[in-house]
Amino acid sequence: MRFLPELLSTAFAAGLSVTSLTVTSAAAAPAPPLHFAASHGTFAAYTPGGQAVTYRPDLVPAGAKAHVAALSASRVGTTTVLAVSGLLPQHEYGAHAHVNSCGATGDAAGGHFQYVPDPVKPSVDPAYANPHNEIWLDFTTDRSGIGHATSTVNWTFDGRRAKSVVIHETHTHTDPGHAGTAGGRLACLNVGF
Repeated sequence: MRFLPELLSTAFAAGLSVTSLTVTSAAAAPAPPLHFAASHGTFAAYTPGGQAVTYRPDLVPAGAKAHVAALSASRVGTTTVLAVSGLLPQHEYGAHAHVNSCGATGDAAGGHFQYVPDPVKPSVDPAYANPHNEIWLDFTTDRSGIGHATSTVNWTFDGRRAKSVVIHETHTHTDPGHAGTAGGRLACLNVGF
């Protein structure tokens, strides 16, 4: 997990120390809660209980891999890192945290996880569908089909949590009426945020 140091540096910048995924503070005061979650999977056709599903093997081939890690703390918000390999070279993809787990179709993952939920569904209003209220992880692969993205938001998960990260066919749109859209759902990875 090459992106783990980036997540841990967020904690260190906030004055936190992470040891075996527990938190201690340099001062005697109690440390704020820290939550770390990591998921990984190899994309394959859907099977019940599968961790990573490809719906479009022409764009997310079977055998491609994804890693997602998220670090949340009240003083720093939530930083999420996505790393992928085995995808099409030099291709733009969108990716977002979604409310449901992966299923037999891309629609099973539901909508994007939003810190402040849009009362209108589907959410295409930039006041709600934006990278500050959602976790957006758009990336462009290199010549080897490797890509990565980082999202940092100033909030942490409460009782509601994202359950998957979905890879989409284009980078995410931001214009009114299309905000948050990124084309078809190509693949899905279950996460434990």
